[in-house]
Amino acid sequence: METILNIETATKNCSVSLSQGDNILAIKELNEGKFSHSEKLHSFILDVMRSIEISMKDLDAIAISKGPGSYTGLRIGVSAAKGLCYALDLPLISVPTLEIVARQVSLDPDELVVPLLDARRMEVYSGVFDHNYDQIRQTEAEIIDASSFGSFLEKGKVYFAGDGAAKCKSVLKHVNARFVDSIYPSAKEMPLVSSKKFRSREFEDLAYFEPFYLKDFIAGKPKQYFK
Repeated sequence: METILNIETATKNCSVSLSQGDNILAIKELNEGKFSHSEKLHSFILDVMRSIEISMKDLDAIAISKGPGSYTGLRIGVSAAKGLCYALDLPLISVPTLEIVARQVSLDPDELVVPLLDARRMEVYSGVFDHNYDQIRQTEAEIIDASSFGSFLEKGKVYFAGDGAAKCKSVLKHVNARFVDSIYPSAKEMPLVSSKKFRSREFEDLAYFEPFYLKDFIAGKPKQYFK
């Protein structure tokens, strides 16, 4: 059974899990309200490996949450994953970040989930998934207004999940709208996808793989410390 190291750094939750098949062997994560991936990620990887006495040579693949999400967080996670793949001669697997969020919501057959990641101002990264967690609307960066997701809400219950859901509560007033805003992407949800991709040999081209940023990086204006 495949042993996979799963890495999630797309948001403020720095998360690492070790899995065999669909089962989690160990997990370590921290969501302290700020980005600490550059300080925590490599130690989390070592802690997870040591916790069950599995060495790096026992790994079959590395899986990374590919985005969308934080530009810096994604860069850190992908760089770490690619570095390990090069060093250990392992395949790289990518897992859509919005699917990781969607899988944390249990659905009935006639229900949908809209994972939402906070972007800028009233903007969110979003997609729409059915009860099998198949994506039925493409990923978009969008500004939420009262008409957003109207065609889906008219058909039945829609769960808005993730750290971007809070932006929607005051805007989406439809009777079928449900909100779950305490969810972050986590490596705990990755094995169901990463193991399936491993078995079907859905690997990324290690030399050319880049995170799915969705939007270009915009640097903030530097502070003027001296006049």
